Amino acid sequence: MRQELMSLPKTLAEDVARNLVMVARLLDEEPEQAYAYSRVALRLASRVAAVREAAGFASYASERYAEALAEFRATRRMTGTVDLWPVMADCERGLGRPERALEMAGAPEVHKLDKAGQVEMRLVAAGARQDMGQDEAAVVTLQSSELASNAVHPWTARLRYAYADALLRVGREREGRDWFAKALEADHNGTTDASDRLAQLDGVEFVDAIDEDDAAESESEPQRPDTTGEAADDEDDADDTDDDVSDEDVSDEDDDETSETSEEPVGGTDESAQDEDDSDDEDDEDDDESAHDAEGSDDAEKAGQKAEAADGAAPSSFLDSPFREPAAHGEPKSDDED
Repeated sequence: MRQELMSLPKTLAEDVARNLVMVARLLDEEPEQAYAYSRVALRLASRVAAVREAAGFASYASERYAEALAEFRATRRMTGTVDLWPVMADCERGLGRPERALEMAGAPEVHKLDKAGQVEMRLVAAGARQDMGQDEAAVVTLQSSELASNAVHPWTARLRYAYADALLRVGREREGRDWFAKALEADHNGTTDASDRLAQLDGVEFVDAIDEDDAAESESEPQRPDTTGEAADDEDDADDTDDDVSDEDVSDEDDDETSETSEEPVGGTDESAQDEDDSDDEDDEDDDESAHDAEGSDDAEKAGQKAEAADGAAPSSFLDSPFREPAAHGEPKSDDED
């Protein structure tokens, strides 16, 4: 790959290399993100075989089999190698063409593959048989010298696992269990779930130890009484008591105001009655004075009439009248006394 990238300008080669590194990191865990990085690298350097191969594997991991097959074919044309023949056949399976995959399994290119490539091609062919409903033929396809070998290779675990699964499909459960155990022995890197399949056949259930510890701690802890509801009830009772007290206070204040209001008119009535009595007394005094003045005026009129009778003529004014002095100072003097 390094030699292929050296054909690009330095800056461009660095950008492409960074994207290819991200594809390799994310291919197994985040295939969609790996696919996105591969498309960037493909736009930057579509004439580099390594870039086309990386784009093909990213598309394959994200189940875009048509794109993957196109990229693998382009890589094969650029390099002239047959290393991608098994995965190209598996893309045919993914596209729903198992017959095409079987044809590729019998093609001359298979003989050019190394041992690992031939085992991969056998696995693809067995899968194509199963896709076509030929389970017994799939078992026969997997039977080979590589399967019978006791030597452990990088592909040994996957081959034994595929054979155990094929045996279960045809109802040979006991033999399948034995081959799952053999696959588990060869699976040092955990590339298969042989342990889970074996435990399932044995009826063993795995329980998370962390969950058990949490459950044990929760059981060992004493159960504390739930006082939340009681506290809420106490608060409600306290609120009700406060409300009652406040209502009583309000009622007491209303009673006090009512009593004060009822007492005020009484005092006011006495004062008003006293004022009325005083005004009556004053009116009586005025009446007495007016009556006294009226009596005085009557006496004066009578005296005047007597004087007129005596003199025979009335004076022209009060100053000319012989009765200038008030009647209160004494009785009027007669003409004889003068």
